[in-house]
Amino acid sequence: MHSNRGLSRRNCLETMSCSWGTELWDQFDNLEKHTQWGIEFLERYTKFVKERSEIELSYAKQIRNLSKKYQLKKNSKEEEEFKYSTCRAFLMTLNELNDYAGQHEVIAENLSTQIIAELSRYTQELKAERKSHFHDGRRAQQYIENSWKQLESSKRRFERDCKEADRAQHYFDKMDADINVTKADVEKAKQQAHMRHQIAEDSKNEYLTYLQKFNKDQHEHYYTLIPHIFQRIQEMEERRVGRVRESMRVYTEVERKVLPIVSKCLDGMTKAAESIEPKMDSKQVVESYKSGFEPPGDVEFEDYSVSMKRAVSESSFLNARGESRRRSRSKLWPLLKRNKGTGQEDYSHLPPEQRRKKLQAKLNDINKDIQKEMDQRDALTKMKDVYIKNPHLGDPDSIDPRLEEITQSLEKMQLEAHKFEGWLTEVERKLLEKGSESQRRQSGHFDSQGNTPLTNNYGQNRESPDGSYTEDPSTETTMQFKSRSTEFDDEFDDEEPLPTIGTCKALYPFEGQNEGTISMAESEMLYVIEEDKGDGWTRVRRNEDEEGYVPTSYIKLFLDMNAKGAKTYI
Repeated sequence: MHSNRGLSRRNCLETMSCSWGTELWDQFDNLEKHTQWGIEFLERYTKFVKERSEIELSYAKQIRNLSKKYQLKKNSKEEEEFKYSTCRAFLMTLNELNDYAGQHEVIAENLSTQIIAELSRYTQELKAERKSHFHDGRRAQQYIENSWKQLESSKRRFERDCKEADRAQHYFDKMDADINVTKADVEKAKQQAHMRHQIAEDSKNEYLTYLQKFNKDQHEHYYTLIPHIFQRIQEMEERRVGRVRESMRVYTEVERKVLPIVSKCLDGMTKAAESIEPKMDSKQVVESYKSGFEPPGDVEFEDYSVSMKRAVSESSFLNARGESRRRSRSKLWPLLKRNKGTGQEDYSHLPPEQRRKKLQAKLNDINKDIQKEMDQRDALTKMKDVYIKNPHLGDPDSIDPRLEEITQSLEKMQLEAHKFEGWLTEVERKLLEKGSESQRRQSGHFDSQGNTPLTNNYGQNRESPDGSYTEDPSTETTMQFKSRSTEFDDEFDDEEPLPTIGTCKALYPFEGQNEGTISMAESEMLYVIEEDKGDGWTRVRRNEDEEGYVPTSYIKLFLDMNAKGAKTYI
């Protein structure tokens, strides 16, 4: 038997097909310890994956908070900054970073569902299975131990009965040899010796029976029961090891699956960096701050050699400085600071170039509204034609009031557009005239001998910042210097509409009575242009010109970067 086990052990090492029932037949306690260690290892690995998942969630949260922290704040001066390519690229980077954080959330979720939850469930099943197998093993051990006890008991009884039989036989022999003993006593001793021999014989037969039974039980225990139980324990342990292998493979695949999206996020950040255009940003600075005024003209020669009243050039910078000290600053830029936000309808309080931009933007908005009204009018006209042809669908006359209302609205908007077109044509004509005059002045700056002309009428009838003309050179000169100051920086930037990032549905009606809010009806759908920044308000838009804030708790958000009306700023 031992030689067979030694041969089996060598085959096990050579073929890697070991049987615990054959090789470890006498290692019940060690197998119990090993399988318990296996369960503890499984629990330890599960805890490791859980902590990794928590790290991913924490990292994603920190990345999202970082992205949110540097997002554009509502009602902030930073809104104007996003007309520059660097600011737009930074916003694109923040959006990509937010998506990048989402992929780490996906990693955490997949680790939780595909590994942590599965291993936790499997660990409980493994504990129950292990308990069942070792219960069967202990019961088999208890059975063979009981069989051994029976054998030992019968053996001791047989030994005791043999000794009793020997003593009875010795006593009979002694009585039979004694002549003084009666025949009756001899016969009694003889019967007692015969009885003891019979009991010893019965004990012998019983001992032989238990011996055969034990040998049979022992053979079945070590060659059938224990191998079968240990085989099931071995299969259980191999399944555990296989499950750990599969979990480790899934652990890597979970992260590998998000790598393409992470790569796209990084590509988006690279694209954002490549979208920065220094030349365009420089041009944007010009567009933002260009006033349209011309620099001051040349200083005239003042001849003190003649006794006449000295004439002062209207374009003299020194005179302008002296006049500027005597005049009130309020005359330099009328309506600039005092009437901020309540400027004139024709924007005549702005410098020429800024006025042209504002008029053009206003005209574009009016034309968009006209086009919308025209589209609605065409749709209603088609509907009326359908009603005329199919009276059962509706009353054609019911559409007339709305058509009349649209017609009146179109007339008003067309008159408004004509008015702004006139103002725009006027300011463009003046800018063109100024450009031509500037070129003439530059071409005639030096005379044929290279000398500076002694007379300079530039500065006569020049346009002031309010769109009118002034004879006061000091006012204009001071205004030209004023246009370079930082006080003018944030006054005339065009505001670009925020892109749509999703939609929302009103859960309750809301009366937007406060400044900056917008009213909404229950179940009304609105466009979302700015998420809640933590103050309980969300910025929404109803149409091109109507937007404001509504309580976040009053709406249900449907965020979607591809929502209708979304705009991309490049």
